[in-house]
Amino acid sequence: MADLSRLSELIPPHPGSADWSIPTRIRVGPGRVAELPDACAETGVARPLVVSDAGLAVSGVLDIAVGVLEHSLGSGQPAVFDGVVPDPDQRCVDTGLLAYRTAACDGIIAIGGGSVLDAAKLIALASAGLGPLLDFADGADGHRRRGPIPPVIAVPTTAGTGSEVGRAAVLSDPGISKTIIFHPRLMPASVICDAALTIGLPRAITVATGMDALSHALEAWCSPQYHPSADAIAAESARLALSALPIVADDPTHLGARQQMMVAALMAATAFQKGLGVMHALSHPIGAVHGTHHGLTNAVLMPAALWANRSAIEAKLGRLATSIGIEGQMDGFVETIVRLRATLGVPATLADLGVPSGPWDEIISAAVLDPSAATNPLPVTAEFASAVLERAWHGS
Repeated sequence: MADLSRLSELIPPHPGSADWSIPTRIRVGPGRVAELPDACAETGVARPLVVSDAGLAVSGVLDIAVGVLEHSLGSGQPAVFDGVVPDPDQRCVDTGLLAYRTAACDGIIAIGGGSVLDAAKLIALASAGLGPLLDFADGADGHRRRGPIPPVIAVPTTAGTGSEVGRAAVLSDPGISKTIIFHPRLMPASVICDAALTIGLPRAITVATGMDALSHALEAWCSPQYHPSADAIAAESARLALSALPIVADDPTHLGARQQMMVAALMAATAFQKGLGVMHALSHPIGAVHGTHHGLTNAVLMPAALWANRSAIEAKLGRLATSIGIEGQMDGFVETIVRLRATLGVPATLADLGVPSGPWDEIISAAVLDPSAATNPLPVTAEFASAVLERAWHGS
């Protein structure tokens, strides 16, 4: 008979209070992009602006979605804005907003990766006229402003950011900063996860976005915030990502693994309502200053961030390792991550990623103030952030 007595050690002596929410309507499965007209009808969108980027326009993915929409809404060819750039900035949002208003749209369909989904949500918020986007920076009080924000229907074409189930978007100031913009009504009204749309994704983007999903799951799992439901979702997300990512990297046409990665990504983003940690607190300014890919930066920082938090997360990360089937508790788990990165071709250090050796004062100062730092298992001081950077630059 199993000894359950040790489980009592996991029960906190003083229960905390918390506010919880679970995301939106999600359609999952190959070919379900054909249900875009249904999603529009359910959300009351009659004149959508389709938001995407030039790469998807060239690949033909955008044409698939537009073809589904033609004539189904009674308005002919839908309006399209395919000018989203990586890490969208204010200019990108303003251009999209002009397209939205010119076509007299009443909702947005976002078809693309994290940058497209973020841009679509930012355009929707800007169209509401509730104030400058920076008033809605995470930690500010702009989110208290109420008003009609047009619905966003999200059709992700990567498996990483999970922006399709998030109430936030990242607004970039290239070379300077990335700001998390938050409003509770930015949650997409409907999501379509069609794994067939990700088949043509380049291997490098598949790996980088997949590691981003894993970083979300791990930091949510390690966050000290009280949210058992999110813990369960984060643990399963990590398991799904660890099992599926090597498969899609080797066989990009493996539809089952592609779908599993999409589910892992949206589950991880659901879980990180618990918060994130130093991995993201550093990744945001590193990406802003040096132009590195967000998911790839998280992947490089991952072992160093986990080791830095060891005193606070060793037991919990050991539990996750055991539940997934990884031997060696926390040591075995981190070693698994390091081996996975090598197999996938992820740079081993920040130096390999192209990040200069220093000085890092600007990055450290931004990391300490980043909202993700607040939910790290240990306090993110300048010294703590510097130690993570040093270890990640030289190699963990």
